[in-house]
Amino acid sequence: MTNDPIAPEADAPSRAKKPWPLNGVLRRLQSHGMDTKGEPHEHDVPLRAGTRTALAVIAIGLAVVTAVGMLVLRAREKPSEKLRATGLVSAFYDGRIIGLDLERPCPGFEESSKGNRALFPGSEAEFGTSPAVCPRSVVLLLAGPDKGKSMFVDLPVNLSGRGFAKGDKIVLSYTPETEEEFRYAFADRNRKPLLFWLALAFAVVVVLLGRLRGFAALVGLIASGAVLLAFVLPAILDGRSPVLVAAVGSSAIAFLALYLAHGFRPATTVALLGTLASLGLTAVLAALVTRIAALSGYASEEASLVQLADARIDLAGLVLAGVVIGALGAIDDMTVTQVAAVNELHAANPDLDARTLYRSALRIGRDHVASTVNTLALAYAGASLPLLLLFLLSRQSLGTVANGEVVATEAIRTLVGSIGLVCSVPITTWLAVRVLPGGGRRRPVADPRT
Repeated sequence: MTNDPIAPEADAPSRAKKPWPLNGVLRRLQSHGMDTKGEPHEHDVPLRAGTRTALAVIAIGLAVVTAVGMLVLRAREKPSEKLRATGLVSAFYDGRIIGLDLERPCPGFEESSKGNRALFPGSEAEFGTSPAVCPRSVVLLLAGPDKGKSMFVDLPVNLSGRGFAKGDKIVLSYTPETEEEFRYAFADRNRKPLLFWLALAFAVVVVLLGRLRGFAALVGLIASGAVLLAFVLPAILDGRSPVLVAAVGSSAIAFLALYLAHGFRPATTVALLGTLASLGLTAVLAALVTRIAALSGYASEEASLVQLADARIDLAGLVLAGVVIGALGAIDDMTVTQVAAVNELHAANPDLDARTLYRSALRIGRDHVASTVNTLALAYAGASLPLLLLFLLSRQSLGTVANGEVVATEAIRTLVGSIGLVCSVPITTWLAVRVLPGGGRRRPVADPRT
């Protein structure tokens, strides 16, 4: 009987010794998080049970508030019919150029040239006699209701010298309400395959270097984009306060990005608290500055189109929302770094008192701030480079250029976001030091997880 391999008496002891396979995984996620190899973080500081519980309660409470805020502020209607007033096209289809005429004279050029010469004799030098070029292509539709058909599509004049050739794939806008010959129009080159492979290369590099945490960070990035597309933008279009929507949406993004990338750890909760506190300070400061600066929100053509679509949108509030969301990425990076710095310093020398630990971590934060602020400024400058070149060509003074609402808006975003970023360093460092056993003043006596 005892030799029977399936006998209950022989199998029971071995089953009793086997732990539930998920116990270790849950314990790591809740207490440590995981490093790039799936192992617990080596230098996570052991906290008292009461501290861990308090952080967990705070995180759950904030998550509930965020969820309720998203439920209350969510869009209840789809974008209204007023969006048609903008003239924006929502249908786009791929096509392939099968015929091309880059030297086609513009229709009506001869009549226009004759009229100019009649009104202004001897004006050939001014108006020119060579025909204007309006390039045209024959495009085979690869998708859409007319898939498989070919038709004439005019190409923009300013793009005629950019090397179009037979076989090039382009994107066409589709407006079914117009006459058949005008339903399809050139929108842009087809860059979607390139963007796909570039995004795939980015994902591969992140996963190869970051491994499990890199993959989790990618999931957090996708989740952040989903929050923006599914909650923030529809809620603003539905007439909700852009500031409130940005605050709640940023909180949701912070939860997803931090916990997915760094695990369900007390250190992540501290970074989350530092991030939300810094974002709150940024929002208050941005509201004050935008009011004093009297920004209307009409600085860009896109904002005017949005206002034309739906007059309920607060464009000044939209500027403020952009400041909050734009600062989130840099702030959460800073808060995670500061929490990690405090943990590493404490692990290296657990006898450091709270003040010394705070000052040491703050010195690390100063170096990080110096590079990150420069990164923010250059990012905004790079995005506005064509505009800055235009102002330079107009020979306006630096003060005049900065005073314009377009440039002033970008300057306010940069400066207010940088102030919130700088303030996140002392706020997060103080929080990280305070949650240590004894506020960082004495060595922890035992690891409660062992």
